[in-house]
Amino acid sequence: MPKLTKAKCKALTKPGLHGDGGGLYLSVKPTGGKSWCQRITIRGKRRDLGLGSFPLVSLDKARALAALNRATVADGGDPRAEQRRGKPPRFRDAAAEVHKINRPRWRSAKHANDWWATLERHALPTLGDIDVDAISRLDVLDVLTPIWTAKPETARHVRQRIRTVMQWAVARGHIDHNPAGEFIDGALPAMPKVKAHLRALPYTDVPMAMTVIEGSRASLAARSCLRFLILTAARSGTARGARWSEVDECVGEWRIPGSRMKSGTAHRVPLSDAALAALDAARSLRNDSDLLFPSPRRPDQPMSDMTLTKLLRDAGLAESTTVHGFRSAFRDWAAERTNAPHAVMELSLAHTVGSAVEQAYARSDLLEKRRGLMDQWARFATATPAPVVRLRA
Repeated sequence: MPKLTKAKCKALTKPGLHGDGGGLYLSVKPTGGKSWCQRITIRGKRRDLGLGSFPLVSLDKARALAALNRATVADGGDPRAEQRRGKPPRFRDAAAEVHKINRPRWRSAKHANDWWATLERHALPTLGDIDVDAISRLDVLDVLTPIWTAKPETARHVRQRIRTVMQWAVARGHIDHNPAGEFIDGALPAMPKVKAHLRALPYTDVPMAMTVIEGSRASLAARSCLRFLILTAARSGTARGARWSEVDECVGEWRIPGSRMKSGTAHRVPLSDAALAALDAARSLRNDSDLLFPSPRRPDQPMSDMTLTKLLRDAGLAESTTVHGFRSAFRDWAAERTNAPHAVMELSLAHTVGSAVEQAYARSDLLEKRRGLMDQWARFATATPAPVVRLRA
């Protein structure tokens, strides 16, 4: 039978534990502070659980909490897990936490910004102020249905990012099932997988493009960077972030650390004479930032991706190719105009080659074979374009 009453709880001043029965105690501190404590056996071990301070937690509330904990233990659970879990956050706060913990592993600030902007535009107006444990499949469908067929690529990104946030909620113990998971597949029509090809020049037009780029009015940094990017078949972000400390001009190598590679693995790029000449042209730009091609506006920062895109636009090339399209042009040229093995062509683009087992046994990055291929590419890309002969009718 309970031993405490509301009046007795208020009147107690003697320091120590004062039992109410069922493992529930009111702890009185020497300072006069009072709090609830429950002694309970969890999986064979005695544990003391704090249930809050008195009078903020009343006697009736403490008894109810103690009874709930005993029921949880009787069902094989652990009340401490429920305490650690805490109140489920709103979707907005959960998304912010997921964005925060993932941002360090995203190599592109643009991707991090796009990740949040996509949720802010499409998901937060509907889900933002709902606690994650109250979000249902219908709530997720309310977000996705209007854009699923009208903006399929955007819809895929939105769903994937909602699913990531809700998976975090599952891992934190706030929910048991992901409402953006496979459970909603049946309510969304299947979308065909269409691979959109980025604009790319025919490889035969690359020498002409190189001449146009060199003669453009763009900054020295932009012109040199784009020529270097084309001659190394590098990705835009990798080239724009290149540093002098990564280049060994004596042996003609650009050694890119894994932290700057899409694959996360360090990569060596053989540098042709033409690529080294592009670096030499940019030597006057060298500053304390160590960047090969610093931003014309902010010399301590890499240039933005839009700088190279603007160069193409101003040079009249943007309708025919993207910056990334020069990698496609290189790959087409290598396949059609050389006898290079598949692995050499793919490694020149820093692509992963072979299965996981094959990769485990691959001890060489085929650098010297790639050097020969890149020398061929440089000679082709920097050749004087053939004049266009117009025939009269």
